[in-house]
Amino acid sequence: MAGFIIEPIIQGAGGMRFYSPEYLQLLRQLCDEHDVLLIADEIATGFGRSGKLFACEHAAISPDIMTIGKALTGGYMTFAATLCTRHIADTIHNSDYPALMHGPTFMGNPLACAVACASIDLIMSYDIEARTANMQCIMEQQLAPAALLEGVAEVRCLGAVAVIELHEAVDMPIFQSLLIDNGIWVRPFGKLVYIMPPYMITDDELTTLCQSLLKVVHTYLENRGQP
Repeated sequence: MAGFIIEPIIQGAGGMRFYSPEYLQLLRQLCDEHDVLLIADEIATGFGRSGKLFACEHAAISPDIMTIGKALTGGYMTFAATLCTRHIADTIHNSDYPALMHGPTFMGNPLACAVACASIDLIMSYDIEARTANMQCIMEQQLAPAALLEGVAEVRCLGAVAVIELHEAVDMPIFQSLLIDNGIWVRPFGKLVYIMPPYMITDDELTTLCQSLLKVVHTYLENRGQP
């Protein structure tokens, strides 16, 4: 085994599951003991989404390699980056094998880099931990009633992420029409109805989003199975 790849603290498309920072700490220890690279996929969790600037900070660990994207440009342009420790960088640089000596035609293009710099400056202008803690509090309060609905397995929130997990997969055409009728748009997948709101959303807007989503889920579950 050369490396262990993981999404820290929040597992994304694999189930939107949240897990203990202690798991990451143990994983870091095991990787060190067995000389295995720890690779953190922070494309979805990075730049404040989990409540910390980077999700690895919840466990106070540093990966050997980290992938970032999405919020790197705020979604305005396609752009991603791979970060690594000095040891990894030197190993690649000093290798006789021409690893990573190629890339896409537009890799690191100036426009995408400029957008990324602007996005990072904007994110760093926030007190990101305070902002996402407030968002988490609002989402927990507003979405809590969903946990009492028949057909809901769990409601969970962390940072600027909220998830309503159903017992059964969503019927997308029906659910989408309810979203449109209530003036909101989210993208469920499988049994998961989740939101990852922008940090710039106001408290009133976030409350409206949660209340409307709660109404959609309630109506959907109440009318399940009806023609």
